[in-house]
Amino acid sequence: MKAIIVDDEKHVREGLILLADWAVHGIDTVMEAEDGEEAVELIQKHRPEIIFTDMRMPKRDGISLLKWIHTAGIRSKTIVVSGHDDFELMRNAIHYKSFDYLLKPIEPDILNETLERAVKEWRDHRRSEAEEKQAMNEVKPRYWDHLLSTLCRQSFVPPSAEKEFLKEHGRSLVDCEKRIAIFSVKPMMRHVFQGDLELTVFTVMNICNEWLRSKDIGVCFRHTHSDDEIAILLWEIDDAESRLRQLTERIYQYSSVQITMAIGTISTRMHEAYQAALAIHYGKDLTGKAAVVSKIERKSEPPHLFDYAAELKLLVQAGDKDKLSSKVLMIMDALSKKEGLTLARLKEWDDQFSLLRSNWLKEYGISLKRKPVESDYWGRDGSFLVDRFKEDKRKDFLELIDCLSNIRYQKEKNPMQEVEQFLMKHYVEEVSLQEIADRFYLSREYISRRFKQEYGVTITDYLTSVRVEKAKQLLSNPYVKIYQVAHDVGFQNEKYFSKVFKKHTGETPAQFRQSLAQRQMEGIE
Repeated sequence: MKAIIVDDEKHVREGLILLADWAVHGIDTVMEAEDGEEAVELIQKHRPEIIFTDMRMPKRDGISLLKWIHTAGIRSKTIVVSGHDDFELMRNAIHYKSFDYLLKPIEPDILNETLERAVKEWRDHRRSEAEEKQAMNEVKPRYWDHLLSTLCRQSFVPPSAEKEFLKEHGRSLVDCEKRIAIFSVKPMMRHVFQGDLELTVFTVMNICNEWLRSKDIGVCFRHTHSDDEIAILLWEIDDAESRLRQLTERIYQYSSVQITMAIGTISTRMHEAYQAALAIHYGKDLTGKAAVVSKIERKSEPPHLFDYAAELKLLVQAGDKDKLSSKVLMIMDALSKKEGLTLARLKEWDDQFSLLRSNWLKEYGISLKRKPVESDYWGRDGSFLVDRFKEDKRKDFLELIDCLSNIRYQKEKNPMQEVEQFLMKHYVEEVSLQEIADRFYLSREYISRRFKQEYGVTITDYLTSVRVEKAKQLLSNPYVKIYQVAHDVGFQNEKYFSKVFKKHTGETPAQFRQSLAQRQMEGIE
């Protein structure tokens, strides 16, 4: 810590230097100034934490110095040392936030006690400021992520957003020409950060923003509407693609992963610049090696999965895995050659497969949801693994064959008998109709209709009757408590069990047990 003593009398300065226990209070540098003007220069240069000042001095007096310290926003603790017990001087010292007012001659104890309090208050205030700044630094990036992501989706820029962006970056969001580049962090998330998305985003954004700030050409933000997407807003658009290639090299130096950035066309509108970049991002060839892509070369129309729907369906129904595998790979090869594999094509393939699968299963009275699987098609160096993608798509169709095969087997065994056996085995559990449907690859509606046709009751009523019959058997043992019987046949509530039991038998469990005991006694007699 640093301190400065401002007084036109040398012996006063020397006296303060000798009397104060500077080292005890953590002050290792003590400067001197003869008047306010010299003090201003030293304070501006060294920013001392503690300032001792006289009030009456030539050139620039203590009041003028206090006023300058106050208006300049200097956070130092100022202690007035004066030989004048003057109300006007004291009033000014208080007005300009002086920490204390000491009268000459100064007692050593009073001087050190005042210095101790001043240092403590400065440290407490600094700690509070640091904590507040840390909290702001943690919240601030999330605020900008949200704001800029929102502006990517709307044409209107609120005046408040424009004002804050000007204050933060010295640039206009409304008037300046801009370009936006976007890329995904998926290629490095698994291989570099062991699947930790938040750590991946945090690290990559730090690398990008540090580099962008050093060039003063833009800012990086996380697109909050897409988990793995990072966006870069460039306000310096000259030679933008070359600059972004330098940034991808910086990322590669850190991660050994080659990412590809998609950069859109120039626009003064934020949302237009983003949409242009997004179109290129989804349309770029995933098998390409370019670090920056700024346009898409349109090729001939690629094949659609729907074009082969009838042929694929026959192969699936026939269970011919070899021919089906060959057909799927042939389609994938055609897709790769004509259009290239793009994010848009990957999503289109997945959507079309899900629809075909759903329609084919419905023909068997099945409503079986496809479990979402987050596949990883990225190599350690960031390259797209085409063979892994093709193998995944081939497995989708082969699993469909297995699914239909299981369904046929279930139907051949009379599925309602299988359902009944399942209920008899699991009557203690809370069995839902959806669970049964998932287990037997049948729709809920089909199971409800067929079961009632064959057994004359609903599944719920049948399950209840099974529980009641099991309860009767347990009630024949007089040593088993009724609440235990209720629990053992699948009822969590004894009162509800009694209510259901009476509805089915005309007696409560206690009455049934009493009647049973009486009949047994009559039989003995």
